[in-house]
Amino acid sequence: MAVSATGPGKGGGLLERPVIEKTTPARDSEFDLRKSRKTAPPYRVILHNDNYNKREYVVQVLMKVIPGMSLDNAVNIMQEAHHNGLSIVIICAQADAEEHCMQLRHNGLLSSIEPASGGGC
Repeated sequence: MAVSATGPGKGGGLLERPVIEKTTPARDSEFDLRKSRKTAPPYRVILHNDNYNKREYVVQVLMKVIPGMSLDNAVNIMQEAHHNGLSIVIICAQADAEEHCMQLRHNGLLSSIEPASGGGC
């Protein structure tokens, strides 16, 4: 679309419509994202036994907080924490581990995170 630019003291002519390039916010390429996931050290989310919460409640919280947690896995994790004092809930990226730990604590369970020597989400 062209616009006429005539007016007092100005020469006649056509102005071209400016081209506005739409840019997306800067983000890592897919390759960079995959690379960062591979190089980010994994963390363990650890459930600690307590004498306050019922076993059934612990299983419910694990299934609610941890994505994809099955009933069988939740029961096994709860039993291991009950008998051994602690159990590894999941091994994942640090940010996810911190979020899972916070949600477990928010629901009244004792949990912590620590760097894992291997594994992944």
